[in-house]
Amino acid sequence: MAEPIAFRFDFASPYSYFAAEQIDALADRHDRQVVWKPVLLGAIFKHLGTVPLTRQPGMHDYSVHDFARSARFGGIPFHMPMRFPIATQVPARAYYWLHGQDCALARRFARAVFRTYFVDGRDVSEPATVLNIAAHLDVDPTALSTAIENQAVKDKLREETDAAIALGMFGAPWITVDGEHFWGADRLPQVERWLAGGGF
Repeated sequence: MAEPIAFRFDFASPYSYFAAEQIDALADRHDRQVVWKPVLLGAIFKHLGTVPLTRQPGMHDYSVHDFARSARFGGIPFHMPMRFPIATQVPARAYYWLHGQDCALARRFARAVFRTYFVDGRDVSEPATVLNIAAHLDVDPTALSTAIENQAVKDKLREETDAAIALGMFGAPWITVDGEHFWGADRLPQVERWLAGGGF
């Protein structure tokens, strides 16, 4: 059986959100599984000495324009958050804790986090927001509140981020298919062609 597609992302990345809305359906068309792996772009940028697109000289206005245009192109609801970018340790830790219990639930949670931030404009770096999202999915907020401070959960997120750095990840989303890395939601057509033909 073919290796799962690895989908590495950050909850504060608009392009990760756009890919998250499409990648499972794309994989299903080719009988492939997807493993979702949130990481911390801030830690990756720090390691590389880089900054988000919106903070690179001369790129802020274009990037913000392209976020909205890319959403319209994909038919994906999107509103630029007032606070951007944000730290995403809390939702990422919550995801890994949920994933350890129920993969499908964790994925529903991840999609809800993206939509809460990029559609509703609510700050998902805040624990209260994350706990509210989880509560709507029938997750015990007390248990989740404890979990996001659990050292093992923190270590899991750190390990996944370090693994992403070791792979050469420098931006999100970072999609790995059969050892081939694709950066960006706009590379999904290439991912699909790779899956259809076994490479090119």
